[in-house]
Amino acid sequence: MWMQTGAELWETRFVSEAIDDALSRLEVALTRLEAAVGQRFEAERDPSDLETELAIMGEDRARLGAELDAASARLAAVEAASDDVGHRLGRAIAAVEGVLVPSSPAR
Repeated sequence: MWMQTGAELWETRFVSEAIDDALSRLEVALTRLEAAVGQRFEAERDPSDLETELAIMGEDRARLGAELDAASARLAAVEAASDDVGHRLGRAIAAVEGVLVPSSPAR
């Protein structure tokens, strides 16, 4: 049975928290965008403003897309760093255990 080391558990928790945080921020941004779009449609029903509204929504969508791309890139960097740290800690733990655990006597 495979058991995670403390470092692996920390790494898993850290990555999971980072993903949850990114998803929460995305959900908040989308909720704000939906609210803003709803308010704008309610406030301005003039057909002549539809092109302006569409342009504004396009800009908002582009901005949110860029923010999502940036957040995804940051998350990927955090995951890569976390993986690297986890592997290094695993090797360090194995080395320490190799020194501390007496080798079995030869038969």
